[in-house]
Amino acid sequence: MIIAGVDEVGRGPLAGPVVAACVILPDDYQNPQIIDSKQISHSHRVQLYREIQENAVNYAVAELDNIVVDEINILQATHKAMVMAVEMLKIKPDFVYIDGNSIPKTLPYKAEAVVKGDTFISQISAASIMAKVHRDNWMTNVAHELYPQYNFAKHKGYATREHFDAIAKYGICPLHRMTFLKKFFSKQISLF
Repeated sequence: MIIAGVDEVGRGPLAGPVVAACVILPDDYQNPQIIDSKQISHSHRVQLYREIQENAVNYAVAELDNIVVDEINILQATHKAMVMAVEMLKIKPDFVYIDGNSIPKTLPYKAEAVVKGDTFISQISAASIMAKVHRDNWMTNVAHELYPQYNFAKHKGYATREHFDAIAKYGICPLHRMTFLKKFFSKQISLF
């Protein structure tokens, strides 16, 4: 049975894409270091990313930009990216584990949603690492190069004090998620 794992990153940032990855590992593959990407240092993630690339039976990474996130909402964009990643595989899975509590309605495979699956299902953990490194690289090599004043290389578009200070100083850029910023600024206004 060919089992794939899917995870996403970038649901919460104020800027940049949402990214999903899908990974199929060999049946006999074991590496206890492949765990949830949030529990691993950046340098270790990059090392494991390369190892997964070399050892995976197949993997794919899909991203949807901030414009799509604003148009269809973050949940729908996340689900769409997940389906895209699975459909990009050259080897089709018999079963897909999805990290989280919902299965995309358009996923044409047998699947199970597993809350915190990235902590104990190796295929999901590997997908978590692939998605995280891909998005971090994009935020560093594309977003930061285009808009260095926001220092995307450091905070990757997340809601940090530095990021808010840059928005206050420079305004928004084309990579910002307007729906996220509206929510934040409405909360800020209600505090005063």
